[in-house]
Amino acid sequence: MTASNSKRVPKLRHHKASNQGYVQLEGRFVYFGRYDDPETTEAYHRLIAEWLAGKQLTVAPGETLTVVELLAAYMDHAREYYTRPDGQTTVEFSHLKTASRIVRHLYARTPAAEFGPLALKACRERMVEKGWCRRHVNQQTTRVKRIFRWAVENELIGGEAYHALQAVAGLRRGRTRAKESKSVKPVPIEYVNAVKPYVSRQVWALIQLQILTAARGGELVILRPCDVDRTGETWLYTPADHKTAHHGHSRTIYIGPRARRILSPFLLRAPEDYCFNPSEADAERRAILSAARTTPMSCGNRPGTNRHTKPQRQPGDHYTPHSYARAIRCALKQAFPPPAALARRKGELVKEYEGRLTAADRQALREWHKKHHWHPHQLRHNAATELRKEFGLETARIILGHRSPAVTTLYAEEDRQKAVDAIMKVG
Repeated sequence: MTASNSKRVPKLRHHKASNQGYVQLEGRFVYFGRYDDPETTEAYHRLIAEWLAGKQLTVAPGETLTVVELLAAYMDHAREYYTRPDGQTTVEFSHLKTASRIVRHLYARTPAAEFGPLALKACRERMVEKGWCRRHVNQQTTRVKRIFRWAVENELIGGEAYHALQAVAGLRRGRTRAKESKSVKPVPIEYVNAVKPYVSRQVWALIQLQILTAARGGELVILRPCDVDRTGETWLYTPADHKTAHHGHSRTIYIGPRARRILSPFLLRAPEDYCFNPSEADAERRAILSAARTTPMSCGNRPGTNRHTKPQRQPGDHYTPHSYARAIRCALKQAFPPPAALARRKGELVKEYEGRLTAADRQALREWHKKHHWHPHQLRHNAATELRKEFGLETARIILGHRSPAVTTLYAEEDRQKAVDAIMKVG
């Protein structure tokens, strides 16, 4: 920047997802091509020189902006917009990345203004081919429309493109070859108890608290002592962040006597510290392994000597919904090992099976893991079903934090025994 010109010169930036070099000028994103291409640097300096000389941008909205450039610009926006208070991106950002990846693969170099209904339907067909269920395909298609709506809002393309995409209706049940999603069911309690020996006390406490409070896993992993009101007989937990916080909705989780006994040991820490700390769990795990050591200290590795100095992943100060689910998934693999004929460990087959697994064997192995798998969100369905059965739909709705009873019915299984008893009396 020269002394005679007060304009702030934006730097050449690197969009890693598409390996594009770009710059943002006057609210527009200008892409030059491969970031490591010398022509990209040359084009950047030429554009900046012309801009500093007072020349207006010659890129007209919708004429030269390609789909890959539009997607790159939107993902930069989404990375900042879809973030939690702790700075981590939300699940919505992950869904947007997956949807944009399909669009980029099929129509990367297509002018964004020419991406019409047929192109969107082609992307939707690719989603169906990937085996996504109908509901998820419709959600992803809506996200693609949202990307183009944002482009119109920021005058990157004309409004005709987004208006045309609105004509694409969602897939209807029974009118498409996309599979239907299965409803989430409660977990058999024996499957829940089976993981207890293979998880840390922190994860086991989270599992129990989910069943007793009907809270979401993401709400419990960020629990801190300062967030819990312990003045009454029933404690009240107000999460710092929750699923519908961006809608302005409040969320209160009720903690009864049984849940209090489970939670109390984890509240003995600083008010701002997270109760369920994976670093703490890892330290306890290492202490247990060290105590069970049979090799003399003078032989073999001493505690702490075989650790990586710079590990790729370090335990955080609290679990995330993904790490919580991953801990349960690993425990399930230990609690329910597959049959010997299908078991493989690090590429080595067990003695009972010789040769490589066939396609049928791999399918059987997937079915085995699927049969013995459950995820933390199912525990919320366990709690909802018991609450509805014992106290009715309205009480279950309040405890689950739903705005409408219609949403609660998706979580709580119907008590069919009441219908059987009634028909036995009147029928």
